[in-house]
Amino acid sequence: MLIIGIAGGTGSGKSTVARSVIDRLGSDKVTFVSQDNYYKDHSHLSIEERASINYDHPFAFDNELLIEHLTCLKSGEPAFAPVYDFTVHARSEEHTVDLKPNNIIILEGLHVLSDENVRELLDIKVFVDTDPDVRILRRVLRDIEERGRTIQSIHHQYLSTVKPMHEAFIEPSKKYADLIIPEGGHNEVGIQLLSILTEKFLTEERNWGEI
Repeated sequence: MLIIGIAGGTGSGKSTVARSVIDRLGSDKVTFVSQDNYYKDHSHLSIEERASINYDHPFAFDNELLIEHLTCLKSGEPAFAPVYDFTVHARSEEHTVDLKPNNIIILEGLHVLSDENVRELLDIKVFVDTDPDVRILRRVLRDIEERGRTIQSIHHQYLSTVKPMHEAFIEPSKKYADLIIPEGGHNEVGIQLLSILTEKFLTEERNWGEI
């Protein structure tokens, strides 16, 4: 089993890179895990208290649960990821995401490379590096269309948490990457290189297993 971690700033194109690699390798060979599903559950707090939490800090994520699930998958056991509802800042009580063991696990998220314990589980570490102006425009569109946010709330969140946390944690985590892909999903060469590297790794593992 090969575990690939894809990190990068908000709107950098992490998900696009992950989907492109999955399309090239075949969805039957890949299990996709989103770190966004592993935000800590704050359903016990009021909606106002939930809205005031810094969701761009590494501590916003339940990495203990994420590591537990990755370990299960690596051991050949299924896991059930929580579903996070960004409109109310809480986990769904009714739904989970079925994660099945597979030849390739792709973990995508803001702080995939920020946590040492998560990094230790990764075989290939990738950082998607995209210009800040492109990233913020993508974030604005996503938060309005998918998460029901206002432009005022997006502006406040970007200046108070998104930008500072990117500079403090996400950008420095780039030094841990084995592969840096500029401009995300628009970088066909980078995506192809990652796909080839993945296929090569799996081929070598199969060959060693036959010896």
